[in-house]
Amino acid sequence: MNAPAPYEPRVPSDSMPPGRAALSVTWAALPFLTLGYATPFTFAAAALWRRSAHLLVSSAVYIGVFALMLYLLPDIGKQDGTQQAVGVLLFVLAVVGCGHAFLIRRRVFDPHGLAGIDNEAVVERVRRQRLLREKARELAASDPGLAKELRIGRPDLTRQYQDGGLVDVNHAPAEALTLLPGITPELAARIERVRAEAGGFVSAEEMSAVAGLPPQLTGDLADYTVFIR
Repeated sequence: MNAPAPYEPRVPSDSMPPGRAALSVTWAALPFLTLGYATPFTFAAAALWRRSAHLLVSSAVYIGVFALMLYLLPDIGKQDGTQQAVGVLLFVLAVVGCGHAFLIRRRVFDPHGLAGIDNEAVVERVRRQRLLREKARELAASDPGLAKELRIGRPDLTRQYQDGGLVDVNHAPAEALTLLPGITPELAARIERVRAEAGGFVSAEEMSAVAGLPPQLTGDLADYTVFIR
């Protein structure tokens, strides 16, 4: 709960989640596994999905190669060189198409390099912490004695109860107070001194006013403080 560090841009992930990675490998292997017959459809589907000029051109090329191969197939054995031509076209569809697909599979399945970043899990974790703080405050308000026994708001003590990161301003030492957003060691010492003189606080607003804290901190402090009497 210290003041957040300066923002640093995150480098997009180089890896994809296992499920998406497996799907991308399967997609890229289709040209080879189908001996080239699925290559045009593989690239055409990707082109329709991603609306990429590169994929559109590639799918058009592979469709052209596939159509030429189908055109030549009936003439195998009838004209010299037809079998070799069909073999070259199949090689292009199966081997070249497979290699091409593996080269671009990340651009197809993870074009922004963000698939490995699970922001939803982070959001859910923050929401869970908020709920834990809310429940801990309710318990502290209804049964302060139990809250003290559970050591709610006492990160400086060993405890099992999960309070979502609360700090009990009325009992926590200065070291624990520095865990609050924006609270420096100097401000923590001031809070501790004023607390001893006033006998404690009842809210973040009162604490900010009496201890002379910067007004902009009050909102953040209210999120992470509890005042057990």
